[in-house]
Amino acid sequence: MVVNSDFLLVGKSNMLIRLCLFGLAVLGLSCDSLLGAGFPRGPLRVHGKNARYFSHASGKAIILSGSHTWANFQERGVEGHTPEFDYEAYLDFMEAHEHNFMRLWRWEHAQWMQFVPQDTLIRYKPMAYMRTGPGEALDGKPRFDLTQFNQAYFDRLRERVVSARQRGIYVGVMLFQGFSIEQKGTQGVDPKKGNPWDGHPFNRRNNVNGIDGDLNGNGEGEETHMLWNPPVLKFQDAYVRKVVDTLNNLDNVLYEVSNESHGDSTQWQYHMIELVQAYEKGKPWQHPVGMSFQWGRNKGTNRNLFESPADWVCPNGDEFLNNPPANNGGKIVIVDNDHIKPLESDPIWVWRNFFRGNHFILMDCYKDFRIESPEHVDRKHDPARRAMGHAIKLAAQVNLMAMQPRNELASTQYCLANVGQEYLVYQPEEDADGVSVNLKAGQYAVRWIDPLDLTVVKQEAVDAKDGFQEFTRPSKRSAILHLNRR
Repeated sequence: MVVNSDFLLVGKSNMLIRLCLFGLAVLGLSCDSLLGAGFPRGPLRVHGKNARYFSHASGKAIILSGSHTWANFQERGVEGHTPEFDYEAYLDFMEAHEHNFMRLWRWEHAQWMQFVPQDTLIRYKPMAYMRTGPGEALDGKPRFDLTQFNQAYFDRLRERVVSARQRGIYVGVMLFQGFSIEQKGTQGVDPKKGNPWDGHPFNRRNNVNGIDGDLNGNGEGEETHMLWNPPVLKFQDAYVRKVVDTLNNLDNVLYEVSNESHGDSTQWQYHMIELVQAYEKGKPWQHPVGMSFQWGRNKGTNRNLFESPADWVCPNGDEFLNNPPANNGGKIVIVDNDHIKPLESDPIWVWRNFFRGNHFILMDCYKDFRIESPEHVDRKHDPARRAMGHAIKLAAQVNLMAMQPRNELASTQYCLANVGQEYLVYQPEEDADGVSVNLKAGQYAVRWIDPLDLTVVKQEAVDAKDGFQEFTRPSKRSAILHLNRR
C-alpha cells in the first residue's frame, strides 16, 4: 500500500501523524481512516451542467448550507475572561443540525474591536506572523516580523479544516478581513471605540520591516485592501500562497477573499481571486474561490461580485431574503444573512433561496463573547438551523442537477423544475389555498412534504394533462410539493 504523506498535518504534529500513518499502513488501512472515509473524493467545482450548484467527482449537484461564527478559527474575546472556543463542540453542533458548510473566520489584527470601547482589550490569536521584536507594538507585545510566518497558526488552520472534513463539512477559508483594517460605519476614527488598525501587523508601529499600510495617514489601513501599496501586496500574496500550500490537498476547502472589505477593494479582490486560481493550477487540486459583498464607509455593489472572476459570490440586498431573484446560472450564489440582516434568522429565508436556485448560510451568534459566552446556544435560531439541514437532505433526494428555478410554472412563484420530469414547489403561506403547477402531460407520483421535518404527509399518483393542475395540500401549514414523473 502507498501512504500519501501529503495528508500529513504540518508542524509539531508531523511526527505523531507519521507514526499513525505508518500504523495504518501496517494494518492495511488508508488515510481515509484518519481523514474520514465517507467524505467525497476531490474538491468541489462549479457543476458543468448546472452552474447554480457545486459538484464533485460523483457528478451530483450539491448545495452548501450551515452555521458559521466569528471565533471558529482564531480565539477572540476579552483577554483573561473569554473562555477558549470549543471547536469540537461546535462541530458536534453542526453535525447535529446536518450542516455541510462553514465560513472559517480570519482576523488580521491582534487587538481591539470597533464595537466596544477603546479600553476594552479584545484579543485575537493566534496570528499569522511571528512576534519577535525588537521593540513593542501598540498593544505592548513584541512587534511582528512579516518575513516569519507563525507555523502554529497554519497548523491550527489545517487541523481545523481536517476536523471539519471528518464530519463531512466543507470550509470556506477566509483569507482577509475587512473589519481588521478600519472602523466601519464611522466618519473617521472614533477615539472612543476600539480601532482594529492599531492592532494590525501592517501598521508601521507594529512591525520590524518598515511596512506602512496607512499611506494617507488617516489612522486606518483601508489601502491594504487596494492595489496601491506594492510592499504590502507582496506580503499578502506570500500569505495567500502559504495558505494554499497548507490546504491544497484537502478536498473540503473553498476560499473566500475577504469578509466585507470596502467598496474600493474590487480590483484588489479580483487580484486575489486570480492569484489563488493561478497558483493552484500548478498543484494537484483546484478549489472554488468566492467574493463577498463589500461594505464600509463606501459600499460595493452586487455588480462587482457578478462581474468578478470568482466561482461563487455572497450578495447583499433585502430581496435575497424576502423574494430572491431566480439564479440564472451565471454564478453560484450563497446568500448569507451576515451581509443583509446579521444576528437575525428565519427558516423561510432558507427555503425561499433554495427554490430560487441559491444556497443559504447563517451568521450564527452561537456562544460568542458579545452575548456573554453562554453555556448553551440561543434556541430562537433553531428553526433556521434545522431548515438548512433539511434543505441539504431534500437536495439529495431529487435530481437537482437537471432542475432550474421556474417561477412561472407554479402559483406560489417558488418552483424548481426539470420540465416534464420532476418538480418541487414551495408554498410558504400557512393559510393560503392549494398549489397549481403547469405540467406536461403524464403520470406523476405526488408527495406532500412538511418543511419543518421533511416528513411525507401525503402521497398519491395523478394523471396530468398539459397545463395547470390544482393540488390541495393536506393541511394549512407551509408545504413542499414534489412531483416525479413515473
